[in-house]
Amino acid sequence: MWRGAARTLRRVWRAPGRPCSSGRGDTTSAPRSVSNCWSCGCQGAPAGGDPLFCPSCRALQPPSPEPDFFRLMDCGQSFTVDIPNLKRRYQQLQRLVHPDNFSQKSQTERDYSEQHSTLVNEAYKTLLTPMSRGLYLLKLKGMEISEGTDTNVDLEFLGKMMEVNEKLSAARSEVETEEIQAFVRDEEKGLIEDLGHAFKQGDLQKAKELLKKMKYILNLDEKVKQKKTLS
Repeated sequence: MWRGAARTLRRVWRAPGRPCSSGRGDTTSAPRSVSNCWSCGCQGAPAGGDPLFCPSCRALQPPSPEPDFFRLMDCGQSFTVDIPNLKRRYQQLQRLVHPDNFSQKSQTERDYSEQHSTLVNEAYKTLLTPMSRGLYLLKLKGMEISEGTDTNVDLEFLGKMMEVNEKLSAARSEVETEEIQAFVRDEEKGLIEDLGHAFKQGDLQKAKELLKKMKYILNLDEKVKQKKTLS
C-alpha cells in the first residue's frame, strides 16, 4: 500500500498539476535541500520536501524547516488564488500525510506525519482568505503589520469607519443592520480588488496600507454578525 502512496505523492509533489493561482504570479522555484534518509541512509532523500517519501525505503521524511505555503499548495506566489483548486490540493495532501495512515508505522514517522498534517492545515488556512494571504505575501517580502488595528491609516477612512460604527450601534431594525452589512461587504470587495492590483504591480507599500484598512473592515463585519445574532 505504501509503495503506491509514495508513488502517488511523488506525482502530487513534483507535477504542477492544475495551478492553484488563477493569475500569473511569480512561482517559487527555490532549490530543495537534499540529505540522507533518516531511516535507511539512502543518499538523495529530500530534507523535508519533494517527494516526502524516501525513494528507497518509502519512509516518510521530515517537513521542511522553512516551508513556502504557496509551493506546498501548488500555487503561484500570487494574491489571486483559485480557491476550488486550493481545496482540492488540501484534500489531496491530507489523504496522503494524515496521521491515521501512519498508526502502524514507527514513532518517527508518526511524528513527521503529525508535523506534515499540521503544516498543510496551516498553509490551507493562510492562503484561503484574502487577509491572511495578503499578510503572508508581505511577510515573504520582508514586510509585516503589527497585531490589532493600526491608527496609522488615512483620516478620511478612519472617519468613515467611526461613522459606520455609530450607525451600527444605533441600528434598531434588521433592515438597518442589513444595509450596514451590505456596505461593509462592498468595501471589502473593493479592497480585495485593489490588493490584487497592488500585489500584481509589486507595490508592497500600497498593499500594506490596504491590508491595514482590511483589518478595520473585517472587524466591523464581525460586529455586524454579532449584532444580527443578538437581534
